[in-house]
Amino acid sequence: MNLADIAENTRTGRENALLGDYETAMVYYQGVTQQIQRLISTLRDQERRHMWQQVKQEIVKEYEQVREINGILQSFKIESAGSPNGAFSAYGGGFDRGINFDHDPRHEQPTRDPDVWPPPTPVEQRPSPNVRGVQKGPPQRGVVNGKPGSRASNSRAGPNPGPARGRVGPSGGRDGSAGKGKKGEPTDEKKFEPQGHDKDLVEHLERDIVQRNPNVRWDDIASLTEAKKLLEEAVVLPLIVPDVFKGIRRPWKGVLMVGPPGTGKTLLAKAVATECGTTFFNVSTSSLTSKWHGESEKLVRLLFEMARFYAPSTVFIDEIDSICSKRGSGSEHEASRRVKSEILVQMDGVSGVDGEDPTKSVMVLAATNFPWDLDEALRRRLEKRIYIPLPDAAGRRQLLEINLKEVEVGSDVDLDKIAEMAEGYSGADITCVCRDAAMMSFRRRISGLRPDEVRNIPKHELTMPTTNEDFVEALKKVNKSVSQEDLEKYKKWMEEFGSV
Repeated sequence: MNLADIAENTRTGRENALLGDYETAMVYYQGVTQQIQRLISTLRDQERRHMWQQVKQEIVKEYEQVREINGILQSFKIESAGSPNGAFSAYGGGFDRGINFDHDPRHEQPTRDPDVWPPPTPVEQRPSPNVRGVQKGPPQRGVVNGKPGSRASNSRAGPNPGPARGRVGPSGGRDGSAGKGKKGEPTDEKKFEPQGHDKDLVEHLERDIVQRNPNVRWDDIASLTEAKKLLEEAVVLPLIVPDVFKGIRRPWKGVLMVGPPGTGKTLLAKAVATECGTTFFNVSTSSLTSKWHGESEKLVRLLFEMARFYAPSTVFIDEIDSICSKRGSGSEHEASRRVKSEILVQMDGVSGVDGEDPTKSVMVLAATNFPWDLDEALRRRLEKRIYIPLPDAAGRRQLLEINLKEVEVGSDVDLDKIAEMAEGYSGADITCVCRDAAMMSFRRRISGLRPDEVRNIPKHELTMPTTNEDFVEALKKVNKSVSQEDLEKYKKWMEEFGSV
């Protein structure tokens, strides 16, 4: 990426904005936004990506200001053209004079002093326009390779002269940058228009489903190397080398994570949202259910339409067995069956036809603790079925290190020995052991004291280092949450239906 082109186009856009040529300035700003977005997609260093994302936000902010000024100027011109007597409008350092030359004596207007301007025509106050991936309004000059080119239409079917369809979702930056968050910073995100849908349903999904950046990295998850590699292959690599993932190599459209509770399935999904740079839809049962007849199916269909609109995107359905259990049971309600059928129909169409651009794909990522309860048709659509096991000795040691980052540990603590003692514990169990051990010294210090006496104890006495005895005591109190019988059931299911 030629950084000199970015600097030159930015300078030219600003010069045109200062000279009052706002449409040309907008075209240059759009080109710069596209160039910066392409540059960000090639960067691997997180600090450099963050720096360029801030630069892009500043450029988008300038673009939005220029576009607002241009919109107000256009509204003045429209009002001037519709005035029967003609009017003067002055904005941006130039005068636009609209005079009615077709004077008709039959419609004589009241005489007035020609040297006095008429009162200004009221202009409707319009909200500041947001910068979206698809713009509406009069045609503007397009951008070719980041530079102004010929005039092009702004229709959805034609070339899009606006900012590049960045990897930014409705509530969070897909490239790691924040979307239009609490502070209201502008972004180049595109907006899903609820055509043919209830606007309230769209707002409900965007509020409850679209996940903001969970800030979970691969390094925050101990072990699970194979699961990380598979998720990177399914989500990350198709965005980096899209030419390879076509035809028979097309990305997986469904991945099912199976395993005991507390092994890190949901944490892996959050890491996908943070690391993979796609729009992330976090779906729960309550988000797709409604008391109104037929509305649950509408929510499912709308969810997948939004996912295709914001593609590349990932739809994560946690505890999927609560939504898509086996059909045909005697206790199954008709409404539940219709929702399951709609999910199956939508999943069959999420990846499009063979050879489609992988960057426009939608992947369904699901997690469950009860894979044997899933519907057979859903199991077929979740092409990759991977087992998330209990952590091994190295994984337990890494989990201890992650959980004890902010805890002062005594010199007598042997993490390798503690990891051996915690054999059979899940990741959540080990976290509970660390929390309980970290509280031991605090409990000893405040034993027998009243709350007002505890308040007067110095902080350093309340946060004494955690000793090896504290961990041994914690292991006695916190038992395993997964039985050997459960592990055998998972092993048997994976031998029959697994697809790693």
